[in-house]
Amino acid sequence: MAKRSTLFIRIVEGKNLPIKDITGSSDPYCIVKIDNEAIIRTATIWKTLSPFWGEEYTVHLPPYFRTVSFYVLDEDSLSRDDVIGKVSISKEVLTAKPQGVDGWMNLTEIDPDEEVQGEIHLQISVLGDRDIPRKLCCQVLEARDLAKKDRNGASDPFVRVRYNGKTYESAVVKKSCYPRWNESFEFELDETLADSLLSVEVWDWDLVSRNDFLGKVLFNINKLQSAQQEEGWFRLGPDKSKHSEYEGTLGSLRLQLRLRDEVVLPSSHYKPLTELLSQSVGSQLNGNWPDFIVLIDETTTAESRQEVANNLVKLFLGQGLVKEFLDVLFKLELEKTTEPNTLFRSNSLASKSMESFLKVAGMQYLHRLLGPIINRIFEEKKYVELDPSKVELKEAGCAGLHRQQTESDIIQQSSSLLQSYLSELLTSILQSASYCPLLICQVFHQLYLRVQERFPDQEYRKVKFIAVTSFLCLRFISPAIMSPKLFHLREKHADARTSRTLLLLAKAVQTIGNMDTLACCSKEPWMVPLQPAIQQGITQLKDFITKLVNCHESEDLELQTRMSLQCGTMEKEGFLFLHRTKDKCMPMTSPFKKYYVTLSKDTLSYSRTQHSKKSSSISLPKIRAVEKVEEKCFGNANVMQIISSEDSGQQETLYLDCKSVNELNHWLSALRKACSHNTNTMSCYHPGIYKADRWSCCHQKEKSDPGCDKTRHGVTLQEWYDPLDPDLEAQLIYQHLSSVQHAMRDKYFKLREQQGVQEADSARDQKKADGLPKLFSILQDLHDAHAAVEEEERLKNKNVFLELQT
Repeated sequence: MAKRSTLFIRIVEGKNLPIKDITGSSDPYCIVKIDNEAIIRTATIWKTLSPFWGEEYTVHLPPYFRTVSFYVLDEDSLSRDDVIGKVSISKEVLTAKPQGVDGWMNLTEIDPDEEVQGEIHLQISVLGDRDIPRKLCCQVLEARDLAKKDRNGASDPFVRVRYNGKTYESAVVKKSCYPRWNESFEFELDETLADSLLSVEVWDWDLVSRNDFLGKVLFNINKLQSAQQEEGWFRLGPDKSKHSEYEGTLGSLRLQLRLRDEVVLPSSHYKPLTELLSQSVGSQLNGNWPDFIVLIDETTTAESRQEVANNLVKLFLGQGLVKEFLDVLFKLELEKTTEPNTLFRSNSLASKSMESFLKVAGMQYLHRLLGPIINRIFEEKKYVELDPSKVELKEAGCAGLHRQQTESDIIQQSSSLLQSYLSELLTSILQSASYCPLLICQVFHQLYLRVQERFPDQEYRKVKFIAVTSFLCLRFISPAIMSPKLFHLREKHADARTSRTLLLLAKAVQTIGNMDTLACCSKEPWMVPLQPAIQQGITQLKDFITKLVNCHESEDLELQTRMSLQCGTMEKEGFLFLHRTKDKCMPMTSPFKKYYVTLSKDTLSYSRTQHSKKSSSISLPKIRAVEKVEEKCFGNANVMQIISSEDSGQQETLYLDCKSVNELNHWLSALRKACSHNTNTMSCYHPGIYKADRWSCCHQKEKSDPGCDKTRHGVTLQEWYDPLDPDLEAQLIYQHLSSVQHAMRDKYFKLREQQGVQEADSARDQKKADGLPKLFSILQDLHDAHAAVEEEERLKNKNVFLELQT
């Protein structure tokens, strides 16, 4: 059984941000933190006070996380980035709104006394009996993951303990966010106080300026006396909430968030549901209508349709039945369609499922197809504009040394450039039939035939081509051209000039996909210069589709192998700076060297170049921890460490220096998922390095010291290349079906009445009617299994509580 929380994040846009640059604007970006740990950095949107990001992320988290925070900063190339403000949302708020949080939220000023993090290890006890004056003893042991307040990337923490007007202070531990004090403080216990509080505060000591607050913990001594002792790690809290004078004046963010807690049962529990859905899809092969898919289609709301489509596509991909599932949806959509021009243009379950299928099965194909042309446009950064009303002569520059370009010159040059980009793209599309995944070819072949059967007349001869292009061009290629970052084609959003070029190219691709040049040019007459290229593109695209839908008939086994489904592989690769150490101390100079790193199914290997022989490798089952490294260690916040054990038991650490917080977290996430089934994982680790005969984090001198911070195996990012998880998809489909089962029952009998079929007209109809009770029985069994797990968890927690009391 697996238990985790999944947080869906969409950072939509900002508005009314304050001016931070002398140009009268800002260059805003967002940092997303989970419990003060940065996991996401959005792209920078240049020169705007109303940025649009539209970035989406799915984060898998351990259930014990507390808050998610969004920090908006202004990027500066010459100085430190300016912090504009933040939005923080607690787990309790997200849990209270299972439908999700969606709306504008005001940015608030960042108060240093509120920006606390970390935990402190304490033992609080009451000594003596009631016959003699008793004492309150506070033993301050250690702390971990404290906030960094000094320029050296650390703090100089000390503890201040207060009780009944008396205060003690611990020693100062220099340059550490993982201090160990092991000091005890005793107070005379005043049992007459009605509200007796013990305050344990952590501060950063400063020689010249005011000490910085790092967090505090409060204990009610009256409640403590019955238990005599309380020991453990306690999360540090803020000093107090202050009303900011900047409330509402720092601008706002539009965010969409949804938290989902998942308990995934063992595979055997989902087998009946998976088999029933598979039979429903497979029944069409025997001439029976797949009732369950019809009911799911009819009862799924617009708000949940995309998620349901994602889950169903992944489930049927895992069962090897996605082609049959999509074929069912094609036939359902075609039965409802009377006007060919509206075919697959709505956001139906068929359209959403096909979109999901292309993203899951075709992302590598898309990268190979569009990568070169997208990179060319980003690198050239040419000024391109066809619309006379939007031409800016200053942006275009001079044609020569003394002659200013005219509007006509710019449009002519833009037309030539766009035709060049379009020609390169169409050539790439035509050549892509040889490497398009076979499963995608087969699905498009089915779609092509179904549309041809539904609209056989000569006047509709283009409809079967448009059906394919409506998905391939309008819902896959064109959106990727307009927003390459959202399809993982680029790390950053395009600037305004490049963005306009991409938009015009995407418009041309959409026009070709619609196969109607006249309609486009009548709406936007300035597109006329591209008409010959678009007309030629339509002819080429028809040839490509004809070739694509017949690829399944190829007898070239090597070709079919190349076109196999390219999804579900846990592989990641790229250049990183590495350093590997065993028992050696860290050298004074930078130890990192550039290598090409490859994460495959079983190993992490690296070599000097992409194609050279591997220099070394680490077997994934031998990895014990994958964690971040403190910024002060290497002067970079984006360094991670991979701790592994050799057969001899000797421990090795590989350090990876990443260029950004996103690259760091993508590698962390990929490695954690690849090692998720490792049994010999570490529960704690050192976030620092061993240098000068001690650990830089906690100052312990023993190299074999077990560690001063807890590992964070549970925090991962969902990626498009993640392998399929059939149990998770079945669990999510179960949750959806449970929420709509009453609507499914009503819709089922309504559909039967519309078809004029009585429930017991024949044995065959009776058998079909029995399918729905079978589904409801399976859903009830899954509900009971989850209830049993919850009861077991409740009893376990109760027993732990009773043990603590005794």
